[in-house]
Amino acid sequence: MSARDQPSGLSLYDRTAVAAAASVIRAYSTSFALATGLLSPRTRPHIRNVYALVRVADEIVDGPAGEAGLDRDRQEEILDAFERETRAAVERGFSANLIVHAFALTARECGIGEDLTAPFFASMRTDLGVREHDDVSHDSYVYGSAEVVGLMCLAVFENAGRRSPAAPPADLVSGARALGRAFQDVNFLRDLEHDAGALGRDYLAVDGVERTRDDVLDRIDADLATAAATIPLLPPDCRRAVTAAHDLFAALSVRLRGASAEGRVRVPTSQKAVLAARAWLGAAPLKERS
Repeated sequence: MSARDQPSGLSLYDRTAVAAAASVIRAYSTSFALATGLLSPRTRPHIRNVYALVRVADEIVDGPAGEAGLDRDRQEEILDAFERETRAAVERGFSANLIVHAFALTARECGIGEDLTAPFFASMRTDLGVREHDDVSHDSYVYGSAEVVGLMCLAVFENAGRRSPAAPPADLVSGARALGRAFQDVNFLRDLEHDAGALGRDYLAVDGVERTRDDVLDRIDADLATAAATIPLLPPDCRRAVTAAHDLFAALSVRLRGASAEGRVRVPTSQKAVLAARAWLGAAPLKERS
């Protein structure tokens, strides 16, 4: 590439912001990096931009900010400022925060508005005050922390590259929300000990009597089945990546049902590779427990 072809000005800034978002994902989640690798160039940068913003917001309320010496009030101030900057960047098309700028690029192109970002930040704010969740607060929290993220991804799948964004079909909306719920509840089960011990939080109210691990896993598997039925309806260049992510969490669900499943269970790298290859070859999402 000649010097004349090198990006400059806003184009260079945009590229730098997108690269910064990609670096966040590579650092935090090898599984997610693997799944996004199956996306087409049309959608891959946008999905990374969404998840980078989500990850930074999560880090404000989960650990790193506290480790830096910030108390609850200061964490809330920073989260509020982060939300304000996100909202402003989507409106004006620029932010001095590279991760926010990258997200704003995606939000503006794909039609992600405050109807999705506001519930997300509300759930993040909940983590600073609520320690024990009942069914109502669990469902509200999961909607904001996971279902709307699924809806943001769906907006990318449907609208990236379009001249103007359009609302996705209702069945795809249901599938995206179900997949987000399943992902979040799997992570809650994986992190039960850490959430209780390090963060003092109980998202699932699993007491072994009124609610057991299997009760939660039954709900997860129902949501995974709902999502699996809608994945074939997605644009073709998104299906492989979503199938791989779905199947990874289906495998985690199987492992969590094991009698000795304690702490944060993981899917071995070799199995992840098999699931990714299976998705790459166009296999349908896994529907049955094995």
